[in-house]
Amino acid sequence: MGGDEARQSLLSEHSNEKNDLQRRKPRGGDGLEKEVKFKGENDEQKPLNPQRTDVKPLAEFHFRPVLLWLAAYLGGGTICFLLTQHQIKGIKTNGFLDAIYFCVVTMTTVGYGDLVPDSQLSKLLACIYVFTGMALVGLILSKAADYIVEKQEIILVKTIFKGENIDPEQLTKEVETNKAKYKLILTASIFLVLMIAGTIFLYFIENLDFVDSFYCVCSTVTTLGYGDKSFSTTVGRAFAVFWILSSTICLAQSFAYIAEHYTEKRQRSLAKRVLARKLSHLDLEAADLDGDHVVSSTEFVLYKLKEMGKISQDDILTVLDIFRQLDFDQSGTLTEADLRYNPD
Repeated sequence: MGGDEARQSLLSEHSNEKNDLQRRKPRGGDGLEKEVKFKGENDEQKPLNPQRTDVKPLAEFHFRPVLLWLAAYLGGGTICFLLTQHQIKGIKTNGFLDAIYFCVVTMTTVGYGDLVPDSQLSKLLACIYVFTGMALVGLILSKAADYIVEKQEIILVKTIFKGENIDPEQLTKEVETNKAKYKLILTASIFLVLMIAGTIFLYFIENLDFVDSFYCVCSTVTTLGYGDKSFSTTVGRAFAVFWILSSTICLAQSFAYIAEHYTEKRQRSLAKRVLARKLSHLDLEAADLDGDHVVSSTEFVLYKLKEMGKISQDDILTVLDIFRQLDFDQSGTLTEADLRYNPD
């Protein structure tokens, strides 16, 4: 008897759940026919799975791997070029410092020519280190620089709007709206400071005149590295190890942000034109994804986003296909019951 009662209880529970799913089915049409309902400010939306609300962002950046890669590159290069220092000719100061200086000049592709490989072994080492150095600068250090700049955006915007009454939400919105603009301003400001610092250093420490100092700075940061003017003292090369790396990366990031800012402006201009344009019958046909001759708010939003170039038709169809797979009862909505039938 006990087993029969348990079986009846399970069957009753399963039947109630199926009836619940049936009650939620719409009388006809796809889920796209439903209008988007916006909740009021005082309404609370409970997550389906509360314990999963503390998911960390995917784009989280860690400096430790960057520092380890940089240390490995400079450490390995310093040892290699220190052991082959007799096979490198040019203006020499301190063996250890010259090896680090040569690594930095190589990885940033500045290549002054004040220190050059003078044997087959040292030339092969230089070939290896120039490619690995370019990869390190391009893939890792530039990303680290971008991360640092993004962290300082809020401080920059606060400084610009100092004295004005602006709440944190407006501040965040301003940063997100003009992200490329503020990154460009910040990077360009840092680059200007580095240019001035380099010029002053070369003028006072390397004893170059003002024009030659500025000329050396420009040929360095653009990685031209003519080599007729360079860092030739022990103190100068110690300064150059940090200054060359930061200034060349800063200039490269500035150019990247210029391109990003231009693209951002074009996208905003396109969005304004799209939103201001009057709709035609052809637009209604194109926006009607489910072919029911009625355009819902959801379909209208998707059509406008597609017109702005923010999403594509393939993106929409891919997401809809995933939605239909998750929508077990084909009701056009997702609930906990649907997720129980889709455990994967």
